[in-house]
Amino acid sequence: MLQPPYTHYDRLYVYHLDLKAIPEVNDPDLIGVWIEDDMAVLFFHLPKEDLVASICRQYNCNLVYHADMDYRDWESGQEISSFTTGNITVAPVWENVPADIRLDPSVIFGTGFHPTTRICLDLLLTYCTTPEIKISSVLDLGTGTGLLGIAAAMHGATKVTAVDNNPLACQVAQANCRLNTVEDRVDVRQLDLRTNLPDTGQYNLVVANLYKGLLEELFDNPSFWQADLYILSGFIHSMEADLLAAFPTESLRFLDRKRADKWCVWVLANKERYVS
Repeated sequence: MLQPPYTHYDRLYVYHLDLKAIPEVNDPDLIGVWIEDDMAVLFFHLPKEDLVASICRQYNCNLVYHADMDYRDWESGQEISSFTTGNITVAPVWENVPADIRLDPSVIFGTGFHPTTRICLDLLLTYCTTPEIKISSVLDLGTGTGLLGIAAAMHGATKVTAVDNNPLACQVAQANCRLNTVEDRVDVRQLDLRTNLPDTGQYNLVVANLYKGLLEELFDNPSFWQADLYILSGFIHSMEADLLAAFPTESLRFLDRKRADKWCVWVLANKERYVS
């Protein structure tokens, strides 16, 4: 995350260590630390070979991989800039433009500026602001920056739970909730959805912008299908057939299907809980 004196991201210096856990790293140039798949990944604004070598000696671990890259390369060349959808404008913290939601995307997946997130946001706003639908509770799975949870809280949802498996993503989402003054309305949780799925029956709307493999696992879990409405994304057109074969058609129906370039977004309704 951005800390003074840094106001934007330029170069990234990334170090992968074969370390399952790492104590707090106190360095003014630190962006964040991932702990994932028995690997610690450290991100800095400046080169840190000496610091990383010291960590390796202290904790008897190895530097597996390191990279020096442009921030846009980390985001697959994607431009992180302000956009408007529905009646709201979303902007990164370094852009000096009028905005309803400001985000520090940091170095997590799910920056909030991906095409699937934009369509999910547009659909979320539509359902949250349609009076007859009455969305009061939202479960945001794979929250990333926290954008969708923040938007839900700002548009009438009184109960919002935002979930991610990545500890850094949860830290970033919490910081963005504070930045947008919705921290009292958005409960950010670090959970592995494969083993610790929240009770979806407590929510009107579930938004799951995830990857295909995890979606397939969730589709196979009856507990996933207890909410009223679902906005699902994170997959491309060629993956649709597999996912269509995985969800229970007897209890669900399509309300909408959208495309953003090669990416797909579905809106599904629980036949027993949602009547329109």
